[in-house]
Amino acid sequence: MDDIVQRLKKLGFNEYEAKSYLSLVKQGPVTAYQVSKESGVPRARIYEVLSNLVEKGIVLKEEINDTTRYSPLPVEIFLQKAQSEWQLTYTEISDSLRSLETSAEKMDNRVVTLKDYKTIISYCQSLIKKAKSRIVISMWDDMYEVLKKELAAAAADQVKLHGITLHVENPIKNLETHRITTFTETSSTERWFILSIDSKEMIYGPSIEARSVAFYTDDPVHIYLLEDYVWHDVLVNRLVRRSQDDLDNWITSERKAFFMEK
Repeated sequence: MDDIVQRLKKLGFNEYEAKSYLSLVKQGPVTAYQVSKESGVPRARIYEVLSNLVEKGIVLKEEINDTTRYSPLPVEIFLQKAQSEWQLTYTEISDSLRSLETSAEKMDNRVVTLKDYKTIISYCQSLIKKAKSRIVISMWDDMYEVLKKELAAAAADQVKLHGITLHVENPIKNLETHRITTFTETSSTERWFILSIDSKEMIYGPSIEARSVAFYTDDPVHIYLLEDYVWHDVLVNRLVRRSQDDLDNWITSERKAFFMEK
């Protein structure tokens, strides 16, 4: 019950209104006293609350034999009404916000911290859909699987995909499959991801399942450096695959020396 109350509050109900409407859905046509008793809304407030719901068209009021009874708007009609109002609000807010964004002066190139798993994923999906010509990625299987649908749709729209994937079987055409190394198989290895759109916008960060944080940037220096990092990863992967020497062990030892790892 508490969960439904919280969800109704997101639709614009206050707590007493949500509890009163739910009580009416459960009981059918009843008096204000019965609503108060079942819902826990104080009797001193129940008439005001029900009056507000009547004004909103969510509760129906009728006089029967000198007794005032209240009944809920049928659930199916209520849901259609809520959906319609939400869609209208969404459209109005969307138009207004886009108008403000278009008219606002462009800020200097920046790096912005993004938090919350759903926010980061939504931001990535939105950027992929904006891609016009080229997407560069470096992704482990967890992040790749979440964004696979959008990446495939972009590729189908003739957007070129470049980059490298880790632990991904049969990645989308042109994406490199990273070789298995000690580094990729170590459990403590941070699963960073990079997503660059047309070399104009980028999101990058650690595994968002472990730490729900990422970074958005439209700074060309950041984008160049991280795209170059991806290219070098792709290049080394190709060189190792073509080489007859045991370059993997050599690369591992050289990396440890560079980063002063034991």
